[in-house]
Amino acid sequence: MTLTQVAPAAVADVAAACGTEPLTLADALRVANDPGFERWREQVQRTGGCADPIHLQGLTVTRDAKSGEVLYSYSTEGEPGGRLRVACGNRRASRCPSCAWTYAGDTFHLIRAGLTGDERKDVPVSVRTHPKVFATLTAPSFGPVHNRPDTGRCRCGVAHGEHDPAIGTALDPERYDYAGAVLWNNHAGDLWRRFSIYLRREIAARAGLSQTAMQEVCRVSFGKVAEYQKRGAVHFHAIVRLDGPAGPDDAPPPWATVALLDAAIRAAAGRVSVPLPSVAGTHPARVLRWGKQVDVRPIGAYDGQELTEQAVAAYVAKYATKAAETTGTVDRRIGELAELDKLTDLPTHTRRLIEACFDLDPHYPDRKLAQWAHMLGFRGHFSTKSRRYSTTLTALRQVRADYRARQERQQRGLPDPDDTLEGSTLVLAHWTYAGHGHTPGESWLAASIARDIRTNRETAREALADLPDDEPGEW
Repeated sequence: MTLTQVAPAAVADVAAACGTEPLTLADALRVANDPGFERWREQVQRTGGCADPIHLQGLTVTRDAKSGEVLYSYSTEGEPGGRLRVACGNRRASRCPSCAWTYAGDTFHLIRAGLTGDERKDVPVSVRTHPKVFATLTAPSFGPVHNRPDTGRCRCGVAHGEHDPAIGTALDPERYDYAGAVLWNNHAGDLWRRFSIYLRREIAARAGLSQTAMQEVCRVSFGKVAEYQKRGAVHFHAIVRLDGPAGPDDAPPPWATVALLDAAIRAAAGRVSVPLPSVAGTHPARVLRWGKQVDVRPIGAYDGQELTEQAVAAYVAKYATKAAETTGTVDRRIGELAELDKLTDLPTHTRRLIEACFDLDPHYPDRKLAQWAHMLGFRGHFSTKSRRYSTTLTALRQVRADYRARQERQQRGLPDPDDTLEGSTLVLAHWTYAGHGHTPGESWLAASIARDIRTNRETAREALADLPDDEPGEW
């Protein structure tokens, strides 16, 4: 039975069977029975099932530059609601699973290209032989928290389950350093920046070179992602690779080894510090450092290495779409502290971290702690890379946009720019913002479309993975 066949009197029963609200299903019925439904569904499919699409109104006209003849024209006046819906592009899985899934895929290919090489992304396959490791830098302790140690029992005496909400929360909230935790998150980007500087110094020292001399023979490249621990502290996972001076196209010097890189990372992490002066006698001076737990593991699909390039790329891509909401906080900015009273579902530990951001904000006005309270103080980018690590997200998106543009030109019978003289066509366009999002019923239908799209893509990937080696699949 389709939505168009549901009788109004049966809406409540069908809604219960579908696990949704009657009002949502009723709205979905309205959308499904609208004359413009098929075009609406086509728009949503083109966004990948975006949960919060941007609505545009406007027109575009393609003319022959010499004759002025109109080759193609389009206006949103004929669209459902007079609007064109385009994907929001939000990377957060909590905000838009569909766009986040696309973002994760792009991140996967970006990271993997820097590990295995990809000629289509202008990264030579020889980069696979360059020394590279997967390093994890963590935050220090701000007080004991509930956990799941190897011994089986937490310090509180309880053997917590994997999904126990108590994990990561303070054993003694009154003695936990909430101020230190949010200040550390807030300065995590500064710690990373200083770490990257010290790392180059440590590598040069171990190679017996000055920093200037090392730059002439070796380059440090990296790609990293931030992840929140259950306690609300940020830590970084980074792929660190040694190249020749020109980057991935250039072989590193003979002395550049995984062992040297491992030792340099651990030494640099131990040296980094960010001092904070005391504030008006209310907050003591602090010295922020990395935690003692520094993990460095070699990466390689061969030579018996356990950590494969595929696994590392997938891990980084997974956390590139997540943020502080994994700790129970909200995924939107909190305008003022009074709004916390409306957020009744916040865990107590998370709430106190947010309160600490607002309490500290007047004392550190340049750090914008209140503005980033929903992120528990962290204000850096979640995924970053050095200039020559691999390709860029912009380049990957452009390839996708060019592919779709070619498809549309073929469907409309327009000439391909590569087959015509430069400047032979002229495109005039005018667009205005007309809102965003879905109605409840549209959201329900869009989520179903997004699931179908993802299922079809995963099925296609599995089919490609089963191809013989002499029949490589193209993404």
